[in-house]
Amino acid sequence: MRKIIRVWPLFLLVGVLGLFFLGLQNDPRKLPSTLINNPLPAFSLPTLQNAAKEMDSKNYLGQVWLLNVWASWCVTCRQEHGFLLALEQNKTIPIVGLNYKDDPIAARWWLREMGGDPYQVSVVDRGGKIGIELGVYGVPETFLIDKKGHVIHRFTGALNNGVFQKEFQPLINKAMQE
Repeated sequence: MRKIIRVWPLFLLVGVLGLFFLGLQNDPRKLPSTLINNPLPAFSLPTLQNAAKEMDSKNYLGQVWLLNVWASWCVTCRQEHGFLLALEQNKTIPIVGLNYKDDPIAARWWLREMGGDPYQVSVVDRGGKIGIELGVYGVPETFLIDKKGHVIHRFTGALNNGVFQKEFQPLINKAMQE
């Protein structure tokens, strides 16, 4: 009986370490989302450039588009900004920005400072309500929306050409055909 009492902490330690190493095998960018293949939460929010004008999520029905969650206080958003500008210049896919928990004045300044605005429109989610409905863990996050208004992909982190070509382009091509 005493031998069992002496070795059970060792078994507990091995179990905890096993769970830790299993957790390390997961890609933190692959966060589960209950929104995949479900409708994007409906929203009507003021635009960043004109608070008197609102943009409705239904404005893009019939199109395949990206919803990019960003903020001026987000360090990683700086990393993806140049790529988003290139996507916008190439007219690859419409990009809507969701300015998340940010000061609109700081957000407009940030876009000018970063060399331009890659978004067809940016909406202001100052209180984070839509972000919560989207299940946003942090910024940046990008959602691919199909013609029916359903979320077909979610990516957490800075977009770049490699990620876009591997994860988004095949889904965009498929969604464009439907």
